[in-house]
Amino acid sequence: MLCAVPALRALRAACPHARITLVGLPWAAAFAARHPRYLDVFVAFPGFPGLPEQPADSAAQPDFLAAMRARRADLAIQMHGDGTITNPLVAEFGARFNAGFGAPGSGDGVFLPYPDCGAEIRRLLALMRFLGAPPVGEHLEFPLTAADHAELAASGVAEGLRPNGYVCLHAGARAAERRWPPERFAAVGDALHDDCGLPLVLTGSQHETSITAAVRAAMRSPAIDAAAPISAGALAALLGGARLLVCNDTGVAHLAAALKLPCVIVFRASEIARWAPLDRALHRPVWAPARDRAAQGGGDEDLSEVLAQARVLLAMPARRATAPAPAP
Repeated sequence: MLCAVPALRALRAACPHARITLVGLPWAAAFAARHPRYLDVFVAFPGFPGLPEQPADSAAQPDFLAAMRARRADLAIQMHGDGTITNPLVAEFGARFNAGFGAPGSGDGVFLPYPDCGAEIRRLLALMRFLGAPPVGEHLEFPLTAADHAELAASGVAEGLRPNGYVCLHAGARAAERRWPPERFAAVGDALHDDCGLPLVLTGSQHETSITAAVRAAMRSPAIDAAAPISAGALAALLGGARLLVCNDTGVAHLAAALKLPCVIVFRASEIARWAPLDRALHRPVWAPARDRAAQGGGDEDLSEVLAQARVLLAMPARRATAPAPAP
């Protein structure tokens, strides 16, 4: 969703008086609420057969489609993939015009063939440009709020941390194949702590406590285990005060891009060209696929490259960081 922000910004600039509705999975309600400049309304999507993100709630489909038709939208834009499954669904919304990704002539509307390559941000901007909404920058946005800082303070995980005074390690990722081993993160943390002495903070969701515990157990340096049931906003507030982030290819990498937080991103399975942040000076991807340890020296090449990139970023002038809020 963060990769879609530049496209939404372009759409709003081209249609400043439009009422723009985002139809998305239920969790995206928080995303829509954080971007009121670009989105006016959020509608929760109940899933659809063939789409993998969540099981389809067939009982909710008739009411959902009836509610969408009642909105009498002027334009429905399909931005979710090549349209094979989604374009017939969006056609059921009953908008006056349909547009988006899809094979030309495959339906009643205006469609751009889905790009086979390129960064996700630029794929979505290409669609906006095709529809007559030129880009207004490629940068991501994740505005922090007072509520984000208050939640972080109440959690206690940032107690005693100073702006630009700590390094975050994020060893989790939803897909196991995208996770660099915990002992690799531990080795990075130990080496960076030896270099600069900055406190180490292990970030993660409440479902990743076993991962952060494994990293901490493998370390010889002290570390704060900040895996907790906090929102993406509170996590972003924590990251906003960091000096550096080392993470897997997962959502925090895009938070780092939005916050302009220097980071090293370990890619194990997904495409760097598609999912790495665009600013490669500040956000540095490292390709580290799973290897046969006996044959490949235990992954020391990956560790050396991650450390090299992290040290380059730490040597850069510190950006203006966001102070974690004090405890109430």
